[in-house]
Amino acid sequence: MRARDTARLACEALNVEPVEEDSLSNGFDREDALELLMRHGADARVLVVGHDPSFSQVVHDFTGARLEFKKGGVAVVEAERAGGKLLLLLRPRELESLAIA
Repeated sequence: MRARDTARLACEALNVEPVEEDSLSNGFDREDALELLMRHGADARVLVVGHDPSFSQVVHDFTGARLEFKKGGVAVVEAERAGGKLLLLLRPRELESLAIA
């Protein structure tokens, strides 16, 4: 429920409609992420909202980065079938600072 509410807020700010994905609800993994991304063009930007520990593991599987998501945190990942890059990690207080600025 929290992830759904967060996604709605983010999509409202981006002026897009949220799409619920069943694969995010239980044990989301790298293969689920790839399947989700493959439904979009190579240059598509996909915002995925969910919970840990799945998200930290998926980021690790793509990038090798070990991170701990905080509630409300954001990771920007450039994902490809063979791997990926962690481009940005923002914790809630950093996002708050950006919003205030």
